[in-house]
Amino acid sequence: MNKQLHLGAFMRPVGIHTGWWRVPGAYPDANFNLKHLVSFIQKLEAARFDAFFMADHLAVLNMPVEALRRSGTVTSFEPMTLLSALSMVTERIGLVATGSTTFDAPYHVARRFASLDHLSNGRSGWNIVTTSNPDAALNFGLTEHVEHDERYRRAREFYEVVTGLWDSWADDAWLRDQESGIFFDTEKMHTLNHKGGHLSARGPLNIARPVQGWPVIVQAGASEAGRQFAAETAEAIFTSQRTIEEGRSFCKDIRERMKAAGRSPDQVRILPGALVIVGKTSDEAKRKKAQLDSLVHPESGVPNLSIRLGTDASKFDLDGPLPDIPQSNASQSGRDATVALAKRENLTVRQLAQIAGGHSGLQFVGSVTEVADTMQEWLETEASDGFTIQFPTVPAGLDDFVTLLVPELQRRGIFRREYEGTTLRDHLGLKRPANRFFP
Repeated sequence: MNKQLHLGAFMRPVGIHTGWWRVPGAYPDANFNLKHLVSFIQKLEAARFDAFFMADHLAVLNMPVEALRRSGTVTSFEPMTLLSALSMVTERIGLVATGSTTFDAPYHVARRFASLDHLSNGRSGWNIVTTSNPDAALNFGLTEHVEHDERYRRAREFYEVVTGLWDSWADDAWLRDQESGIFFDTEKMHTLNHKGGHLSARGPLNIARPVQGWPVIVQAGASEAGRQFAAETAEAIFTSQRTIEEGRSFCKDIRERMKAAGRSPDQVRILPGALVIVGKTSDEAKRKKAQLDSLVHPESGVPNLSIRLGTDASKFDLDGPLPDIPQSNASQSGRDATVALAKRENLTVRQLAQIAGGHSGLQFVGSVTEVADTMQEWLETEASDGFTIQFPTVPAGLDDFVTLLVPELQRRGIFRREYEGTTLRDHLGLKRPANRFFP
């Protein structure tokens, strides 16, 4: 059997490129329009996507107002509220949302994702993030952001508490015996009583064990601390490698770390984010890309570059090379990838800002055959297990992907024609975790 691609759809924001909302025919209010979002997820489910993935922001983006006013991602629905609604108009597609370990409590996160898993009959996934935006701290009573590695230490304990709370009940604890009057078996309820370095939670969770045992654990960190955390916990990784060589190196590193941590390396799916612009011909796709890039306003470039670097890029010589950028308390993997891009392509700060103002991540731009060839090469050379697809615009970019590209991937036998099961774990080929307290 051929290897099979796994495809998630990155849907918050609905367009990752800065200019997406300005393309003629785009839905500029799509992030905050339920009717549009319902149509998107139903198209993705009909195309047999693994999951609908919602990132989250806990603050307005930290950039000058001149750039912020041009951002198409300032407002959007709270992810868990939206996914609960979308679970009612879908049957199979997975529902993945971000939940912060820095600015939330484990009991809240455990309840929300367990609830979504029951509402959706086993389709939820928790994207664990430590939150890199320093402005988020100001919205949660802090005057400065928590230090990077300290955020990951808290996240590791947070994961243990949440998964422990999901295991509060044996699967068969609920008797609901009307004749005897016994609702549940007290011998099959576990009280966690966690008291750790960062967190404490008594438990038990007041929701039955999730349909999937645990919602699928998704992680996106690529720093040293992030990779180790992913190797110890993640079942799907949303990552940002830009070349096949980088992808193969990342996959190999994660799976070696998993072995060292005592985990089976076949129990993770590595899904780099990829902006896909596909056309009936290569020239058509390139014209779409040129149009998209032309809609990036100069005011957006340097502030977006500052966010990626974790430092104020407005002080740099725009026509000179990128100076040495020290690590900051923001996203270290974002900074590393941007610095590597500047060095690899010998870019000036001005050129790098133009890219950052549009989209500086992995991009597949070409005809149906060209894009399918590239995706197949990533899969077959073990550079990824699939992709988290970022659409250039909606609805057109999403429609192009599902009507042009998906049939070609199916024809090649590298993407499903029907779902293999009913849960997100089924789609991803992941085992249901055992209950640590009730074998």
